[in-house]
Amino acid sequence: MTARDARLHAFRPDLADARLKGQVSAERFVTGRPARIAASVADLKKSPRDDSAIDTQLIHGDDVLVFDETPGWAWVQAERDGYVGYVVQSAIVPREHAPTHRVIVPRTFVYPGPDLRFARAGELSMGALVTVTGQAETRGTAYALLSSGQAVVAGHIAPAEAVAEDYVAVAETFLNTPYLWGGVSGFGIDCSGLVQLSMLMAGRRVLRDTDMQEASVGDPIVPGADFSGLRRGDLVFWKGHVAIMTDAENMIHANGHTMMVSRESLREAVERIGYLYGGPTSFRRL
Repeated sequence: MTARDARLHAFRPDLADARLKGQVSAERFVTGRPARIAASVADLKKSPRDDSAIDTQLIHGDDVLVFDETPGWAWVQAERDGYVGYVVQSAIVPREHAPTHRVIVPRTFVYPGPDLRFARAGELSMGALVTVTGQAETRGTAYALLSSGQAVVAGHIAPAEAVAEDYVAVAETFLNTPYLWGGVSGFGIDCSGLVQLSMLMAGRRVLRDTDMQEASVGDPIVPGADFSGLRRGDLVFWKGHVAIMTDAENMIHANGHTMMVSRESLREAVERIGYLYGGPTSFRRL
């Protein structure tokens, strides 16, 4: 364990084994300053550079702790899953208003006021947290008024404590969403991001990366040589990849083969993926 990891271990021992990402060495280490993501989606990077690769993403309303700041960048730890890395400073704000609602559709627009004919002011992904301060109706469409003074369609949000009954049904709403390495939002998502966000909407917080999920989500199962023991909601893992079973034979996953979230027969996927990466490494059930 490095000195940096030891400090993080002292800070969040429950997340210390989540293989904290972001290979950085902060110039100073102080008690984390509470902050919140204000951007629609914020890339979390290994290095404070625009051309640095994305490790993962944070979405609007995610709480973070800021441990170090350099010009234009902040080194943060996400409270939701323990990930660390750099985000642009403009993406974070103080925690002023407690979120009251969460976006429950894959994507929605933010308007400067309660009227869909207004020029959009932004967009939000499923899972984004907002603070609702009022309601309005324009030409029969109900809007939620936000603490920012903006508005979203009321039917696109639900109380923050509400949870979906079936995380697989949530995942299915992302069909045809573009694949994005490190993506965790309705604008672009990867395989483990699809699992993490879908389960979040169903009230279950899980770790971010595929190998983390393979080691911690649910319990291992043995489906048999013909995979006949699988059912809806089971997870199938390969080295560096994960898919969600939608029934006993088919699965949904964000993948680089189609470059989007798509359905596929498990048998076809095993044959196709095995050619390059080998067969499934494990199966898990919630």
